[in-house]
Amino acid sequence: MPDAFYIPKGPLFASTELTRGPWDPGSQHAGPPCALLGAEMDRAGKLDPARVARMTFEILRPVPIAPLEVKARVVRPGRSVELVEGSLSAGDTEILRARAWRVRTTEVQLDGPSEPDERMAPPSGAQTQDFFPTGQDVGYQSAMEVRFLSGSYLEPGPAQAWMRMRGLLVEGEEVSPLDRVLVAADSGNGVSASLDYRRWLFINADLSVALHRLPRGEWVGLDAATYAEPDGIGLSDTRLHDEHSAIGRATQSLLVGERQ
Repeated sequence: MPDAFYIPKGPLFASTELTRGPWDPGSQHAGPPCALLGAEMDRAGKLDPARVARMTFEILRPVPIAPLEVKARVVRPGRSVELVEGSLSAGDTEILRARAWRVRTTEVQLDGPSEPDERMAPPSGAQTQDFFPTGQDVGYQSAMEVRFLSGSYLEPGPAQAWMRMRGLLVEGEEVSPLDRVLVAADSGNGVSASLDYRRWLFINADLSVALHRLPRGEWVGLDAATYAEPDGIGLSDTRLHDEHSAIGRATQSLLVGERQ
């Protein structure tokens, strides 16, 4: 059994079965590949010291469980902010395209508290829940520990859930705070689905993550709500937390439709 989502194979990353998503046994959950591409984009940045303030991923097609190539480059250099773009491909097919703003970091004297007075109840008081039945024993659902404070996978409506990686993003590499938040952030529409997944599809075409602070610790909290409209478009809006306070927000644009 692998203990990482990806294994380096020369210039490529072999996808393990831990990346498998809940909808299609041959496709990945979008969290791990977004984190893989996000890490490469962060490494490609030239500003130092600096960190990611916002990343937006365009999900062009389902991510196959296959060897993946990631590329990134700075497209707008600067002394205070820089724009990085990247892509993730399987063979000759581009799967993800992304852009990120990296912003220089420097100590500033603020007039008030530097962190918002918002805090989710700790994961120690949350209830561990398994994913809904996926038909597969191994996948993203077995690679992540999930604890709900409110709501559940099978209970439509807003939810608060804590998520923690059980292993590594890439074999042999230390997990970074950015890895942790990107692996979890794509689950906002899953934990807070407003529709019954057995009848409805609600597939995200993108993932945008804006962070005013990177998470501290292993847990990432999702305070999520998903909205679906009768014209077949939806939105998932997730406030991101660590155990200390809110750290940012994630949004997902959704395609909504009945299962065939």
